[in-house]
Amino acid sequence: MRMGFNSSFLTQILGTPGAWVQQAASSPKIGEMTAVMRQEVLGLYRKIFRIAKKWQSASGQAEETTAEREYIIKEAKTLFRKNKDVMDPKLIKQCIDECEARIQIGLHYNIPYPRPIHLPPMGLTQKQGRTFRHQEKLRKISKPIYLKSHDEIS
Repeated sequence: MRMGFNSSFLTQILGTPGAWVQQAASSPKIGEMTAVMRQEVLGLYRKIFRIAKKWQSASGQAEETTAEREYIIKEAKTLFRKNKDVMDPKLIKQCIDECEARIQIGLHYNIPYPRPIHLPPMGLTQKQGRTFRHQEKLRKISKPIYLKSHDEIS
């Protein structure tokens, strides 16, 4: 199976270049940063597909390797499509940081799935009130950067 990069596919995922040019015309500083970030995003996208192409599961079994490769590709496509309309440089940088963190963790632990976070259960607080809201806020803040794209609470 060939994993080439079709320019129309990348345009569909990352948006049209015209939107980037339009952004650059309205604000030169943000536009310049956005053009640089666009190249960084494209580089990360290609890097993910190169990793998926070479990926080997920890067990070495062919079916697990195939399933993990498909997961990497599906997850990348889903998250890049989800964030294709983000134009705020701070949010783009946050997404880039999350992507780089997930790549590094995946390569280090040899698992493509996000590592679970272990936070203490909320068994001692009532389901309403200031204490509950405070604990929810702390849980949200303590969520690692590599899980920011996931909305579930563990």
